Amino acid sequence: MAAYQQKLPLIIYPVRLIEYLVAAFMLRSSACTINDIVDSDFDINVERTKKRPIPSGRISIKAALLFLLAQYLIAIAVFYCILDGLAYTVTVIQLLPLSIIYPFMKRVTNFPQAWLGIAINLGFVTSYLAQDGQKNVPMIFTGMIGCWCWTMLYDTIYACQDKRDDIKAGVNSSALALGSLIGPMLVVFGLAFLAAFISAGALNQQTTAYYIISIGGLVVHLTWQFFSVDLDVPDSCGKTFRNNGQLGWIIWAGLATDYIWKIYGPFSPL
Repeated sequence: MAAYQQKLPLIIYPVRLIEYLVAAFMLRSSACTINDIVDSDFDINVERTKKRPIPSGRISIKAALLFLLAQYLIAIAVFYCILDGLAYTVTVIQLLPLSIIYPFMKRVTNFPQAWLGIAINLGFVTSYLAQDGQKNVPMIFTGMIGCWCWTMLYDTIYACQDKRDDIKAGVNSSALALGSLIGPMLVVFGLAFLAAFISAGALNQQTTAYYIISIGGLVVHLTWQFFSVDLDVPDSCGKTFRNNGQLGWIIWAGLATDYIWKIYGPFSPL
């Protein structure tokens, strides 16, 4: 969105895209490591996760901590090379306190996904701050709300895979907390996600391609998810969760197309 707003030169766009993909990979991989370390006592009691490296005994906690430290050091160094100012600060906050706290939230709240929605989506804020010197706060805030709602949607579906084992292990999740309201609340999260991305597009003055590809694709994909997922079948929940990655690429495709159209020709906002 920042590339579109600033008319970032096309030759720079793929470089920035690769940089942010690398940064996202480092953030996510380190978050997975700390999550597996903290949750090892839970994972050993959950059928789907008991064969992971730590609970299965293939990797020790000490080895995992050393690997995590290496991940953090490399990530901080890479972030220092590609980011500066507020964008760098936000990314380090996302890497360390926010991601570290998330697995502990499963022990103190029924909605750890709400914290995850903040921790995992600060990358949206970072990437915009790194490009947009004007700091479009209303757009950033609206987009962040949309991303948060999306996380609540897909990670609640993800948590449905382990509901029975989570009860036995003492793991808290939105899938358990919502109970019989889980279906309607997923729809609420989906509609809020849609509304926020429509609003963010308007605030960023996106044009036709964004609304046709990104928003149109979002509507189609969410509709398919709601009608195809069976929240009582773990395999169905896992598949739907993974397919949200496809939705991310659909949204990016609309943004990229809109950006290219803006670079090569005048298009008025809707």
